[in-house]
Amino acid sequence: MNNIRTEKRKYGKTVLLIVLLCGFCVLLNVAGAKLATFLHLPVFLDSIGTMLSAALGGGLPGVIVGYLTNLINGLSDPINMYYGILNVLIAIVTSIFYHRGLISLKKPGMLVLVVLIYSVIGGGIGSVITWLLYGFSFGSGISAPLAIWIHEKGIFGTFWSQFIADMLIDILDKFVSVGILLLIITILPKRVRSFYKRYSESERLLLDAPAMMREIFERGENAEHKRVRKSLSLKAKVLLLLIAASILITTSASIISFSLFRESEVNGRTNQGIGVSNVAGRIINADHISDYLSGEYDEEEYRITAIRISDLRNYVPDVANLYILSVTEKGTKYVFGVDENGSEVKPGTITKLDEELKAYYSDFLSGKKIPNIRHINEKGDVISISSQIFDSNGKCVAYSIVDISTTEMKAEIFEFLIKVITLFFGVFLLILAVSLHLAERGITQPINDITGATQAFAYDSEEARDKSIEKIEQLDIHTGDEIENLYHAITKTTHDTMGYIDDVNEKNRIIMKMQTGLIMVLADMVEGRDQNTGDHVRKTAAYTRVILNKLREEGKFEEVLTDAYIEDVVSSAPLHDVGKIGVSDLILNKNGKLDDDEFEQMKKHTVIGDEIIEKAISNVSEDAGYLKEAKNLARYHHERWDGRGYPDGLKGEEIPLSARIMAVADVFDALVSRRCYKPPFDYDKAFSIIREESGTHFDPDVANAFLSSEAEVLEIAKNNIKDE
Repeated sequence: MNNIRTEKRKYGKTVLLIVLLCGFCVLLNVAGAKLATFLHLPVFLDSIGTMLSAALGGGLPGVIVGYLTNLINGLSDPINMYYGILNVLIAIVTSIFYHRGLISLKKPGMLVLVVLIYSVIGGGIGSVITWLLYGFSFGSGISAPLAIWIHEKGIFGTFWSQFIADMLIDILDKFVSVGILLLIITILPKRVRSFYKRYSESERLLLDAPAMMREIFERGENAEHKRVRKSLSLKAKVLLLLIAASILITTSASIISFSLFRESEVNGRTNQGIGVSNVAGRIINADHISDYLSGEYDEEEYRITAIRISDLRNYVPDVANLYILSVTEKGTKYVFGVDENGSEVKPGTITKLDEELKAYYSDFLSGKKIPNIRHINEKGDVISISSQIFDSNGKCVAYSIVDISTTEMKAEIFEFLIKVITLFFGVFLLILAVSLHLAERGITQPINDITGATQAFAYDSEEARDKSIEKIEQLDIHTGDEIENLYHAITKTTHDTMGYIDDVNEKNRIIMKMQTGLIMVLADMVEGRDQNTGDHVRKTAAYTRVILNKLREEGKFEEVLTDAYIEDVVSSAPLHDVGKIGVSDLILNKNGKLDDDEFEQMKKHTVIGDEIIEKAISNVSEDAGYLKEAKNLARYHHERWDGRGYPDGLKGEEIPLSARIMAVADVFDALVSRRCYKPPFDYDKAFSIIREESGTHFDPDVANAFLSSEAEVLEIAKNNIKDE
């Protein structure tokens, strides 16, 4: 519980410091931009805070600062909001480059390259945005005067003049900004830099995004071939999913916004045209239309009406044409209107309906309502709106027709589309950065921590198991979801498994102790028939352990002398004379030297022992373990290094190592022990015999290891060995 509280306090402190960093960097950006404007400097200084937050805090803080900066600057100048994408891209580039050590005074060449990349983002992409937002003309920012000056030289067109001016200004701005960035980082206290470095290095997903994108693309390129990796990594899957989701969200929002705006523009201009058409119809005295067409009308009245209609047409800028037509079977005539040259036409002048309106000729004749039609005429792309004009008897006597130009509407829709794209692309990167951060902290990092701790789990000793459990518990994952449940399940399973392992080990220890006890009982039963051997089996086993440990200490037989091998040899040592059970008691306890026949009978105990243990091995369904070495000891412990031993006359390394070791232990114990046929030799004499027969009877390495352990050997020889 205390660990949880400590982690929560630590996490809360980290969040607070990151928020403070973001706040400070936003103020730094805004203040820099205001200062540059106030002093009329040829730089922007609006991305220093973005670079600083991305360098210290990583990709997410940098993206947040970059986006917020342009939103705040957009309060005073809305056009700034549409350049937010530039600050977001600068944050991402800074995060990746800084944490790879590329933004450093120690690498001036890379520093220049980074500044140029910044300039391509701010000046190059920014210039394209400016060009589109300002309707393919010069902008109104810092670079506008320089762009106009370049254009006036007559070398470059409007776009390239703007592009070159933006690049030159931005290169200067980014050199100054990077210089201030390095100065701030240099003067920051070391502990502050260290804290933010630890934080940003933990936010690896955004920094690893380029590598994951390569993994995704390489997988796509090799889709037709067999791959070692069956699937993308979890991080790559998360990145791919978030990119797809972010694109879907931002694209959907952009399309919906664009569709609604375009519909609004079309409806607005259509309603505007309907209003103009209706007003024009009310201006005209419908009862006098027949007089206008026949030429019998009051010219002053007609002139005043024509002026009012002309003023109405000129008052609404999107109105391309406004005319009153009378459509009869005798022809289509102007009541009021202007020709293609903009000159007023006399009432009664015959004209023709536009091609798109001709389809409704019968409706015009019958006085029906005509739908709004979008088409192209000599005025360009227009929306034609026709309104009925009724006389006092309710008869449709003419139509007020308005052509609304969509040229300006198209420009506004295109400008809105550019604004939506730039605004929502910035939102896309912001959503992606936030989502990657949350996915890293809540999904990939906890899973990777759990995976790493479980894969590194060590089972080889109790101490190693305890340390591995401690590492898993120290993860202390608190995501509050299925991942936390998984973590607790793994922790519980690990504890339960360790309990089972401890229980199994304890039972194995008991079984091994019982097994050792049974072996010793069997050995004692065999030796009980030999009145001269006494404590022979216990001491030979102890000598064997001493020799094995000494050989390993000296670096001999490294591939063979494992812990398991040593335990197998020591455990099986008491069975080396088990074959004596098949030798007559008269021979075993003869008080004197054996004759040749008796000695031949005695030598058979090696073969008998081999056969006894082989039967035991055949009854074991699984790994025979120490019985394999027991078989070697029983059969070969009387073989000699020079090949003159029995029963097979093996020599040198043909003899198993365990048997070569037992040969020394067996002979030494026989020398220093009392037998029915001889008194015991003193220890010096026994050691002397072992030394003399090294290289003939005994393996020299084994004999030397035994002689080098004289103190331990004497301690065993002089004391009775008790069962453990």
